[in-house]
Amino acid sequence: MGMSIAECLRQLDIRKGVVGLATAAGAIYLLYKAIKAGIKCQPPICTNSPICIARECPGPGERALPQEAPASEASSVGGAKGLAIERERHGRDSGELRRLFNSLECKQDEYAKSMILHSITRCVYLLEAEASACTMDDIRLVGYMLDDKDNSVKIQALNTLKAFSGIRKFRLKIQEHSIKVLELISTIWDSELHIAGLRLLNNLPLPDFVHPQLRRVMPALMEILQCDYILAQVQAIRLLSYLAQKNDLLYDILNCQVHSNFLTLFQSTQPGSLLFEVLVFAERLSEGRNSPHYRAVKWHYNEQSLHEALFGDESRLADRLLALVIHPEEEVQIQACKVIVSLQCPQDLRARPSCQPSSSFFNSGE
Repeated sequence: MGMSIAECLRQLDIRKGVVGLATAAGAIYLLYKAIKAGIKCQPPICTNSPICIARECPGPGERALPQEAPASEASSVGGAKGLAIERERHGRDSGELRRLFNSLECKQDEYAKSMILHSITRCVYLLEAEASACTMDDIRLVGYMLDDKDNSVKIQALNTLKAFSGIRKFRLKIQEHSIKVLELISTIWDSELHIAGLRLLNNLPLPDFVHPQLRRVMPALMEILQCDYILAQVQAIRLLSYLAQKNDLLYDILNCQVHSNFLTLFQSTQPGSLLFEVLVFAERLSEGRNSPHYRAVKWHYNEQSLHEALFGDESRLADRLLALVIHPEEEVQIQACKVIVSLQCPQDLRARPSCQPSSSFFNSGE
């Protein structure tokens, strides 16, 4: 008890140092544990998200859950383990696609069907071997979903068919749904459905038996082209460019009625991606109408037809093309020049008065 004030202060400083050192050591240890736990932790399970395609892989000594999970479990994310992508990488079948198709066969509400189809689509892109092992019955089941009353289910089914269309053995089976897809995009005004349906059609070689239906839906395709949704416009113009190369469909396209402001699609203010596709379309139409096969017939067009808008005596297409020759994007410049070249009449028609360039801009041989 007879300690001096100086000794007391010295002991207090020592205690403070020890406490500070212990606190720092504890903080470092806690930080180490937090980092270690963060490395080891798994992503949180979300019961409302689409069915997980990359499940936790069972570790050494762990037992994988049985493959035949009930439908209710397959439609939620919890439950069965197994990193599907990792398993395929090591040559093992995760069974993920089969579980999803089994769930789809069960009675589900619209939301569940939409989520299952969305997950199937992701699996097809990520699990190539498992997707190739699917059957024609699986494709048929997805095709049935095109008749669902809910548009979101239809859209997801179209996306799934588009994913499977990248696998050669399924293409013929998917082609059987072409007429149904054309019916959907021509009778339902939904931009997302249009994009999904047209993306599918653009990924398939369309057989000749679809041509009569294509003629019937041509006005709808032209309306989609003239809407204000760029993604749908690009898909529509790609399909029309493909069809413009078909001799038996060229007149139907050229005689299709368009809005009076159709040439706004050629304005330099349009997105470059859309401008490029529109110019490709114009080039193919120009080449088609100048082909010997097409010129062998005298065709008649209505006043508001696509032909008159692009190639008629009153068309201002040439002015739009001139502006696009100096467009900032090089591919647009090049394609505009290609259209200008294609608009020149073939040599054997130069003397014919019936063969007029679409504007006086091209009359003097410039």
